[in-house]
Amino acid sequence: MSVFGKMPDGTPVKRVTISGGGLTANVLTYGAILQDLRLEGHDTSLVLGFETFAPYLTDSPYCGATAGRCANRIRDGHLELSGKTYELDRNFLGNHSLHGGAVSMGKRVWTLEDVSDDSVTLSILLEDGEMGYPGNLTAHVTFSLLANGVFDVQMTAETDAPTLCNLAHHSYFNLGEETVSNHLLQVDAENYLPVDDELIPTGEIAPVAATRFDYRIPSPVHQSFPVDHNFCLSYAQTVIRHIATLSSTASGVTMAVRSTEPGLQVYDGAKINIGPPGLQGREMRAHAGIALEPQIWPDANHHADFPQAVLNPGEAYRQHSQFIFSKG
Repeated sequence: MSVFGKMPDGTPVKRVTISGGGLTANVLTYGAILQDLRLEGHDTSLVLGFETFAPYLTDSPYCGATAGRCANRIRDGHLELSGKTYELDRNFLGNHSLHGGAVSMGKRVWTLEDVSDDSVTLSILLEDGEMGYPGNLTAHVTFSLLANGVFDVQMTAETDAPTLCNLAHHSYFNLGEETVSNHLLQVDAENYLPVDDELIPTGEIAPVAATRFDYRIPSPVHQSFPVDHNFCLSYAQTVIRHIATLSSTASGVTMAVRSTEPGLQVYDGAKINIGPPGLQGREMRAHAGIALEPQIWPDANHHADFPQAVLNPGEAYRQHSQFIFSKG
């Protein structure tokens, strides 16, 4: 464990290194961020990140962060819940709420709860009213490296008042090419959510068949450019199951994704354009990485037929996702 940097108020940001199952990961207490992930026998990091802390404060598009308390977008930053109306922080285009607001859990320092050789657990308290959300929400995230190349993510949360809770791991993956354009993507989704010009779901649940979003068989990522859409896996959380596969024929690395979540947000990194270089001097430009984010469908509070993200007192939010790496 080491001090990776300091917040503007002097709060130290720690970096924890864990290893296991052929993987080595660096995790930051800032944003519960996966800063670096390496696979034995593969030369480059599997995720986008920065060598130093400063760019995470000024340039990072949620690289490796834990997004919440409500990941993805909420139209107009408007929330009606339990007979009350809440106006959320509008940090996306000045109109909508994104990933819980401008100063959300992905941009806060978490408490380091537990560390072992192959696992780390962090926690955070989001107080009632922060970013406009009701309820004191306590969240925990555990990252573990399991046998056979498994990066395991377990998230839990509880609240003392009705609120929204939708957490997401927000790494940008690159399996060893200059861009992810020619990576092959497969997603177990029959439907997706069309969006408007501001990337807000229209409310339609549309078939992927005969569209550029049909990844039911492995297809080049560039087939759907630009993509920043939710793929509909189910209408509720389920037991953990396979939901997607990403692979690079150039590097021979494959990543299988398993999750309990009803949706997978796929973002091709089209708007990445960062001045500071990333890990190992990697250029952080358009399509440098792809985000595959298991989560509840976006803007669900405005669509009664979507899986809902409401969390009530006495209930426990739980998410279990795995990113499984192999080579050759």
